[in-house]
Amino acid sequence: MLRLILIILLFLLLLGSLPTWPYSTGWGYYPSGGLGLLLIIVLVVALVGRRGGTIP
Repeated sequence: MLRLILIILLFLLLLGSLPTWPYSTGWGYYPSGGLGLLLIIVLVVALVGRRGGTIP
């Protein structure tokens, strides 16, 4: 249950960091790229943990 909440929270942070406001257009996609990478890492860890922790 906690993993699901963490994944949802990271997804919302990813959406919130997209450069859509005028003051954040100079940032580029670095904030959302970093959060996207973090979301992918958490998803992989959650899926590996669900399988029992063995990697073939």
